[in-house]
Order: sequence, then structure tokens, then C-alpha cells
Amino acid sequence: MKKLFLVDAYAIIYRAYYAFIRNPRVNSKGLNTSAIFGFVNTLEDVLKREKPTHIAVAFDPKGKTFRHEAYEQYKAQREATPEDIRLAVPIIKNLIKAYNIPALEIPGYEADDVIGTMAKKAEQAGFEVFMLTPDKDYGQLVSDHIFMYRPKHTGGFETMGPDEVKAKYDLDSHEQVIDLLGLMGDASDNIPGCPGVGEKTAVKLLKEFGSIDTLLSRTGELKGALKTKIEENKEQIIFSRFLATIKVDVPIDFDEKSLEIVPRNETELRALFDELEFRTMSAKLATPFSSFPPDQPLPSIRQVKPKPAGQMSLFDEAESNDVKPTEKQSDAAPADEQQVVVSTSGMKGLENIPHKYVLIDTKVKRSNLISQLFIQKSVCFDTETTGLDMFTSDLVGMSFCFAEGEAYYVSLPEDKTESKEVLREFKAFFENDRIEKIGQNMKFDLLMLWQYGIELKGKLFDTMIAHYLVQPELRHGMDYLAEIYLNYRTIHFEDLVGAKGKNQADIRTVDINKLCDYAAEDADVTFRLKQILEKELKADALENLFYEIEMPLMQVLATMEHTGVRIDSEALRQSSVILTDEMLKLEKEIHQLAGYEFNVSSPMQVGEILFDRLKLDDKAKKTKTGQYSTSEDILEKLQSKHPIIGKILDYRGLKKLLSTYIDALPQLISPITGKVHTSYNQTVAATGRLSSTNPNLQNIPIRDAQGKEIRKAFIPDADCLFFSADYSQIELRIMAHLSGDKNMLEAFNSGHDIHTATAAKIYKIPLEEVTSDMRRKAKTANFGIIYGISVFGLSDRLSIPRAEAKELIEGYFATYPDVKKYMDNAIQKAKEMGYVETLLGRKRFLPDINSQNSIVRGFAERNAINAPIQGTAADIIKIAMVRIQNRLENESLQAKMTMQVHDELNFTVPKNELEALQKAVIEEMENAIKLQVPLIADCGVGANWLEAH
Repeated sequence: MKKLFLVDAYAIIYRAYYAFIRNPRVNSKGLNTSAIFGFVNTLEDVLKREKPTHIAVAFDPKGKTFRHEAYEQYKAQREATPEDIRLAVPIIKNLIKAYNIPALEIPGYEADDVIGTMAKKAEQAGFEVFMLTPDKDYGQLVSDHIFMYRPKHTGGFETMGPDEVKAKYDLDSHEQVIDLLGLMGDASDNIPGCPGVGEKTAVKLLKEFGSIDTLLSRTGELKGALKTKIEENKEQIIFSRFLATIKVDVPIDFDEKSLEIVPRNETELRALFDELEFRTMSAKLATPFSSFPPDQPLPSIRQVKPKPAGQMSLFDEAESNDVKPTEKQSDAAPADEQQVVVSTSGMKGLENIPHKYVLIDTKVKRSNLISQLFIQKSVCFDTETTGLDMFTSDLVGMSFCFAEGEAYYVSLPEDKTESKEVLREFKAFFENDRIEKIGQNMKFDLLMLWQYGIELKGKLFDTMIAHYLVQPELRHGMDYLAEIYLNYRTIHFEDLVGAKGKNQADIRTVDINKLCDYAAEDADVTFRLKQILEKELKADALENLFYEIEMPLMQVLATMEHTGVRIDSEALRQSSVILTDEMLKLEKEIHQLAGYEFNVSSPMQVGEILFDRLKLDDKAKKTKTGQYSTSEDILEKLQSKHPIIGKILDYRGLKKLLSTYIDALPQLISPITGKVHTSYNQTVAATGRLSSTNPNLQNIPIRDAQGKEIRKAFIPDADCLFFSADYSQIELRIMAHLSGDKNMLEAFNSGHDIHTATAAKIYKIPLEEVTSDMRRKAKTANFGIIYGISVFGLSDRLSIPRAEAKELIEGYFATYPDVKKYMDNAIQKAKEMGYVETLLGRKRFLPDINSQNSIVRGFAERNAINAPIQGTAADIIKIAMVRIQNRLENESLQAKMTMQVHDELNFTVPKNELEALQKAVIEEMENAIKLQVPLIADCGVGANWLEAH
């Protein structure tokens, strides 16, 4: 069977770009690769899944089409193409060329028309044709041999022929799609249709009359306002049908041979993938690595922050593989003087760079190395381990580097007792506070050394954290940093032991010489990266943030992870039984209310029950997969219409709670310690906030009753109490400080409840007359404004009319006029600088702040307002954590910090230390930074987290 795929390029490009809009993929050169990545992934998926025999990609032409000539307002309402998409399209065309896939583009005709024409010609030539697009307009083209092939939001694709199109739009014929669009119009293309006629009315008319022509010839059968609308807009309806009709006679030849799938040019593809930093895609290519560049180089691209030219290839060419480089690249131009687009094509590797990597496997060799370590000012080290769990993994070896190109690998005995004896020889070095220690993700190394009785002292420099401060939006792994800074491909762990899975080799079985190269290279590369990153920290005025907050915090987090937190697994087991029973009761009640048994966990079946059977919303929208959307926000809006809605929401909440926490937490308890040891991520959130995994403490529900069941299970150590302290309204206090608004400063400094004070100002009433509902609305406005909430958003959040929401926002800004000035100034400063920063100097880069596309620009503007506030709050609690840990150690308290959750710190404390701990925690939290308003920390104590907070 001849199988032709026709790809609607821009439809897929836009879909991919907006799929990543909240968390875009940006490479080290500042290029937003979201659209490119999504397009290539879709293309690869289709090629592998469907194995077409023929394929082509159709693009819209530059300039106007025949529709624009006929109707000046055609697509006139559309936003400007996002700049990132404009940059992406030439690269995507290069990629398509490298795939050896023809790109079709005909002046004056849209991609729809080109695809429509090619589809019909291919059908006549005996092809099965699949049009890859999410665009509903293509429904008019389907036939017994032509299908829409639509990407689904949930992954995968759906194939739609005549029957599926008819079912989706409730039409008698798929060809009625044209008339449907002619009547209802198409807002996305600015096709007017008939005013006052929506999809349901249009479908009803087509069921009755069959077509627009018949309808217009029999308008006498219509009644009332509908008759008037149709008769007064006859010409507009006919013209709208013309605009909506996809042409099938575009002047383009159907050359079957040119559309055949042929082998891709993997040399060009690899070069492009490497340039784009698509590492996984590049690795999947079968051909050996080649440094030949593509025929058409990537266009110049704007950067988040340019890198110095001299730093991009620090490994100098040399004949020998065991000679130390004679020169260091220390005279690179400052970061702000050069803009360089790094080519990762032709990356060097260990086989073609000068290096001296030495295996240290005897006591004499270790003694000589230790002597060398003690005379250094700065040493990079790295550990090799049997796994990632600090309590169950063993050290296999350590590598050291104190000069570029020269590194040493110390192998350790398999017997842990013997290994400890060897490590004792290095203890004095690690605990020497005169020698700077360098590492990549040092927290893990620190934790592993603790298991062997060794502390890490002295000045510390973590390259991962340094890069996080310099480029918070990017990745920070060593392999990635080596590629973007050094133009160097490291030996990957999988190169040593094989791919992940049951067949992956034990690291102890790896040839010792290969392991030596791997480990020594890690130390060498990290040492080189440090020389670059410390200059960037200085150039960006980030040294204080790095050395005084982030690096001390890394040690605090290591202490917290090592300490862990106790979980009452029996309490969770009982909660699981209770909540499971409650969920099953809810399921029965839902079935009774529906009058029908169905799978409550199935969004599709829930949608059918709510909207087809119970008819709760005649305007219910279907997703692009053809099923009704039953997301939480949609169901919440419908709660008042039927009691089944609230019960479905409760059911979903219980199910998520059980799977995510109640049943999952006991599985995370360490068999060694009997505690849960979460991993705190210091380099993930661009705002500066900490995140955590296994478990994710930040997402534990706080307010609802079920969330209380989880917090009840977090308990202190034996004979201790659970102590909790959290900042009161810290982000609003920061807003007051940054804006300097007189009324907001007065509210905080007078000790008034800020939400009550806000309500009193907005509603112009005394504080004592503020009702709970007024306070609730003011509270939502207070926090919503920080996050750039709109009139629509506030209306939706509070379930109030938009007019009232508008008045509330206007009243808010009238109450706090300098808050509005701060917001406007923050956006303006971001437009000028390209970034915003916290009070402590943490930067958030906003490359889209000047975008001509309002949606894209809007995201950046909201970040410009919020990032300094949220980032400052993150910095403040980090300062508090460092100072509190110092107090615990200096005052020899046995109390331990166990968890950080947003603006809250939790401790296990012996009963006799409670007063001393409370004094230390509150003092350090409230004095972490000096603002124009006081920082207030509330605290509580109990037998578990629930009682304490």
C-alpha cells in the first residue's frame, strides 16, 4: 500500500511552541527550541509509528494569499508570530532538508490548499493519504482514502475519516464542514460567518436544510430573529463559505517519486541536533559522529547571556594523549564583550585532547598524591559510588584534579572496613579549611563522605550551583556544561556500564583503566568549568549570593537530607483503609446520582454522564481528542448545578491523595534509618525556590481534611516534639517593601491584618465593619495581583461577575497606587535590561519581554512582576536556614531541622530544648533581612506536623 503523509508545518510548529509556553526549552545560546523539538518529535513519532512510504511538509507562503486579496481582514486579528517561532522556522526547514523530505510552499496559497490539492491527486494515484494537522478545517477533505491524522493532547494520534468527522460535528456529511464554517464563522481565521449563529445553531440548520444554498433558497421557512439574521447576511455567509473552502486545484505537480521516503542525511542531522543541543536525538542516530557542518548553517540567534569566545574550547589540540597542556585559557574576553554561537559539531573527546590521568592504587602512590594535595590552594574532587542512596551505596573510588589536564583516580577496596582505612589517609585533606574544595553536585559527595566519617571543610565551589545562578533557566549537569563551555563530550556513565536496566553492569566490574579515565575526566572537566564560572559569578555580581547563601545552604540541605523525618506508617495504613472506604462510598453515591454505573476514574465516561446524560451544560466543550473536558476548574464552575459534581471532585481528590502520598510514603522509608529522606533540589526552580523529590514535600495539601491525614503522619524523633515555624504573608511584605506604598506599609507596620486592612480601604469602611466575605475577596486580590491576575481570572477565582472583579482590581490599585507603579516599573526595567533581580541580586532572565506577541509577552511581564518577590522570599528563607543551622551547632542543641516547605521550616526538638529552639528560629527568621516592614514568623508545636502547624 502506498501511504502518503502530508504535514501541516505551521499547525504542528505552533502546537509544539505553546505546549512548552510555561516551561520553554531554551538551549545554552538562548535559543527557544520548543517549537523545533516538538516538531521533530512529532515527525519522528509518525515515521516510526506509521512507516509511510511517501511524505511531504507544507508551509504557508511569505506574503499574502488569494484569501487576503479577497478579504483584507482575513486573519487580521491574529497575534504577531512569536519571535521564537520566526527563528525556529528556518532551522526546521534545514532539518526537513536533512531528513530528505520535500518542503512544499506555493506563493498565494496556504498550506491547507497545497495539502488539499496533493491529497486529492494522491488519492487518484492510488494512495492512502493522511493529513497531519490538528486543524478542524481539514475535515472537509476526508474521503474513503484521505484521513485527518490529529495529534492528541494526551499523546499519540487519532485518525479521522468521513464517519469520525460526521460524528464529531454531528453532521450528516463530512462535506458539510465547509457550510458549517460558512455559517458559524471561524474566529481563528477571522472568517465572519453569520452574526448570532454559533456551532449548535449551524448544525441544526444543516440538519434541516442540508446546505447553505438550500438554506438561503428557503429562508421563508425560518422564523423570528434567526430568519432576519440569515436574510440580512446572505452575502457574508456565501463569502465566508468561500474563505473556509480549501482549494484542491493549486498549481502544483504531483511527483510521486519526489515524495518517496529515502534515507535521511544523518551527518547533517547530527550536526543540527548537536547545534540545537538535542543530545538524545543525536545519540539515537546510527552513523558515526562527524564534524561536518550542515550545508545551511543555523541562523544567528539571540542569547540569554553570551559566553566568552575564548572559553568555548579549552582543550588544545596536541599529538600526545598523556601530556599536560602547556597553557591555560585565562585571557578570554569578558562575557559582555562578545556574542558567540557555539557549534557543538566537531566536539572533542578524551581521545584527542592532551591529558595525564593517573591511577592511584597503592599506599605509596596515595602518600605522594596527598602530599601534592596539601600544597594546593584549590582542589577539585569527585566520588564514584555503587549507587545513589547514601545509606546503601559504597564508595568505589575518588578522583582529584588541581591542574588542567592532570587528574588522579584513587581506587578503593570493595571491603568497606578496608575502604575506610584508605579514606582515613585523606581525612586531614578534606577537613583542612585552608584548601578550597571544588565539585559538581557536591551535596552528594558530602553525604557519601559522611558515611565514612569524613567532613568537608574549607571554602567550597559547586559548579552546578554556580551555573544555576548564572543561567537559572538552563540545565546544569556536568556533561551538558562540558559541551556548552568546553566544546567537549565527556565519557558518559552509560558508556562504561551500558544502558539503564537489568543488564547494566556493576561499576566494580568495569576495567580499572577505563574507570580511571572516566573518573579523572570528571574531576578535570569540573576543575576547568570552575575557572570559567567563578569569572561569570564575579561579572554578574553573584559572588555574595553564591558564597554567603547558596554554598552554605548546600551543606544545610545535606544535613537535613541525612537527618530525614520520621513517618508514622501505621497511621498512614489506617488512613489508607479509611480513605479507600470513603472513596468506594463516594463511587456508589456517584453511581446513584447518575442512575448508571460507570468508571468514575475515566474522564471520557465522566464527560458523557455529565453532559450527554445529565445535560448539565449545553455549552460544554470537547477537547481535541473528541471527548468532553472534565478538568478540575471546569467541574468547580458547575458545582451548583448538580450534587454529583462535588462528589466527583472529592473522589478525584481522595484517589490522588492515596496514590501520591498515603500509599506511597511508607514505600520511601529507609530500611537503614526508618525515616524518609527527601532530596532537596537547589538548582531546579528558576525563581530560586527549593524543590524536593521522593517525596515532593512542596505539594502536600495543606488546607483540606485529607491533607491533614498526611501531615498527621509526620512525627518527631523519639522523646521529641514537632516544631514548625513559617513566615506570615512574606510575599506581600516584600511587595510592600519593593513598592514603598504608603498604605501597605502602614497596614503592616501598624500590625493590622493585611487582608482586613485591604478590604477596609477598597470598600471604604472601618476595619471592624469588614465581613469575612470582604476579607476573602481582598485576600484573593492581594495574592492574585502579585501573580498578575486578570479581571477574568479574579472573576473566575471568586465566582463573581466580571464587573465586580473589575471594580475590585480598580479599587485595589486605588488603595495601593504605588503597587501599580512598582508593577509598571518592573516591566519597564525588564524591557530595558532583559532581566529582573531580587533584593539579593538573583537574576531572572526574560528574553520574551519585548515580544510582539501579547500572549508570549504577557508571560514574561507576569514573571517580571513576580520573580523579584518570589525570588526574594526564597532568598530570605535560605538565609534563615543557614543562620538557624549555625545557631543549632554553636549552641550545641540536639534539635534538628527536618523539612523546608515553601515559607515553612520544621524541626524535631527534645522537650527540654523547645524554648531555646523557638528563640533561635524566630530570631533568625525575623531578622534574616531588613525590610521597611517587619518580618513575622508564626510557630507551633505538637506531637506531629498537623498539631504543630
